[in-house]
Amino acid sequence: MDVLKIGKYKFKSRLMVGTGKYPSNEIMVKALEASGAEVVTVAVRRVNLDRKGESLLNYIDTKKYTILPNTAGCYTADDAVRTARLGREALETDLVKLEVIGNEKTLFPDNEALLEASRILVKEGFTVLPYTNDDPIMAKKLETLGCAAVMPLAAPIGSGLGIRNPYNIKIILETIKIPVIVDAGVGTASDAAIAMELGCDGLLMNTGIAGAKDPVKMARAMKLAVEAGRLAFEAGRIPKKLYAAASSPIEGMI
Repeated sequence: MDVLKIGKYKFKSRLMVGTGKYPSNEIMVKALEASGAEVVTVAVRRVNLDRKGESLLNYIDTKKYTILPNTAGCYTADDAVRTARLGREALETDLVKLEVIGNEKTLFPDNEALLEASRILVKEGFTVLPYTNDDPIMAKKLETLGCAAVMPLAAPIGSGLGIRNPYNIKIILETIKIPVIVDAGVGTASDAAIAMELGCDGLLMNTGIAGAKDPVKMARAMKLAVEAGRLAFEAGRIPKKLYAAASSPIEGMI
C-alpha cells in the first residue's frame, strides 16, 4: 500500500489541509471531508485551545483527523519554541509544523531562526516539519538536525502562484531522504498535480481550498489532483522529444 511515512506516523492520504480563512466552520468541515486528508493543521496562536466557548477545535473530529499544530505568526525562534510546547501540551501531540517568519510582507521563513528552533525542538522529542524556502542546502541542514520532513514553499503563502521553481524542488528531492511536503503557494489542482509528478511526498495547503469560490469542490479537486500526480510519478512519464514519433508501429506497413 502506498503510504506517507513521517517519523513514526503513517498516512494513506498525501494531502494535508489547513483550517483558516473558510467562509464558515461548517464549510470547513465539509471541505475537510471532501479533501480526504488525514492531517489537519491548526495555528496554535489563533485558536481557543481550551475549547471554552467558540473554538475551531470543536468542529474538528480529533478521532478522525491527526492534528498538526503549527507556529504561524511566530517571528523569533523563542516564540516558535514556546508556541510548539503550548501546542504539545494542549493538543497532546509531538507533531509540529514549524514556522518562523522573517518578513511580514513576503512571509518568507527566517532560515537562521528556523534552524535554531528546529535544533531545540528535535532535542525535546518533537516530530518537526519545518516550513522552509526552496533551498536544497537548507533542506539538507534540516534533515541533518533530525527533522522528520521538510516543507519547502512552492510560492509565497496565500499567493496561489503555483510552483515557481520546480527545478529547486527537484534538487531538494535528490538531496535528502526524508519526506518533502510542498507547502504554500498552491493555487489550483494542476499546481498540486505538478508537485506530485515531480516526486514530492505530499502537499499541505489552505488558501487554495479555503479561498476558492466553492471550497468543498476545490477540496475534492485537490484530492484527485494529488492522487493523479502521485500515480503519474509512479508510472513514469515518457521522455519529451522535439519531433514527432508515430503512435502506431510502422514495421510491416504496406
